Amino acid sequence: MNTFGVVVIGRNEGLRLRQCLLSLKKEAAPVVYVDSGSTDGSVDLAGLLEIPTVELDPSIPFSAARARNEGLARLKQLHPQVEFVQFIDGDCELIPGWLETAARALSEHPDWAVVCGRLIERFPHLSIYNRLCNMEWNQPSGETEASGGIAMMRISAFREVRGFNPVLIAGEEPELCLRLRRRGWKVWRLASEMALHDAQMTRFSEWWTRSIRAGHAYAEGSWLHGSAPERYWVKESRSIWLWGLILPLVALGCAGWVHGLSLVLLLGVYGLQVYRVYRYMCGRQFKAEDSLLYALFCILGKFPQIQGQLRFHFDRLLGHRSPVIEYKASFAAAKLNAQT
Repeated sequence: MNTFGVVVIGRNEGLRLRQCLLSLKKEAAPVVYVDSGSTDGSVDLAGLLEIPTVELDPSIPFSAARARNEGLARLKQLHPQVEFVQFIDGDCELIPGWLETAARALSEHPDWAVVCGRLIERFPHLSIYNRLCNMEWNQPSGETEASGGIAMMRISAFREVRGFNPVLIAGEEPELCLRLRRRGWKVWRLASEMALHDAQMTRFSEWWTRSIRAGHAYAEGSWLHGSAPERYWVKESRSIWLWGLILPLVALGCAGWVHGLSLVLLLGVYGLQVYRVYRYMCGRQFKAEDSLLYALFCILGKFPQIQGQLRFHFDRLLGHRSPVIEYKASFAAAKLNAQT
């Protein structure tokens, strides 16, 4: 009898979803697919593969957090015996053997609530943005503060903290892990390979929108938990405000008085920060060219991130709920063939 099951979430993932579901069909585990309003035949594909599907009510705002919560509820309804749940996104393909490795780790460590492994970008050389994602996924193994959305979780611990916060449109995984750690649970990253990820991020505009979403997540996280002892995402938010808004405004405001010298100084300060990040990434054994790429985009990312921060706070003051920020290209125009 399986002690684990899988919840897949997706929205217009196209052929990436096909690869994801087919990789799961090879595993001896129950699977539930949750669809957030796809128009590319994703629901039909899941049906042909005989995978139970939850179609989210479009009258309620979509979010990955909500999709995962509802997927787990259906999984437990169909398979009440499962103790662990593997969450995976429709743009990922599971590595064979990962489910058994993760379930064994949770079984052997009763104080672990979450385990994740090595997420690998499928086409890291397709674009510089995919390369950046591949570096982002490359995190050291061991106890960690948070996992990504691709992880196996102990269902009893998940329910103890009432699952993901369905209102969050981004950053829902580290926020969940924060609440778990407050209850004494541990989050662990294994050295094992877990899944292939297919970002298919080829345009600067997609990277920019993804960075806006990150800024929004930092703002909302610090607003919810910043006053707690962890000072959750306060440092990150302050960094965004400093580099993305305050320093440029000060330099521009002083430019007329000092004949533009403040702008030259600003460029120097940014250059120094790029160098600091570059040295840090080199220290983590990344190649020099990759470290420089990461450092440049780390600093450049402060500008779309401040947009995300401002968007969150404006919506909060106006009493509006922020809509999901989608950055990936939609595959809705090319309907899935739905052949297996």
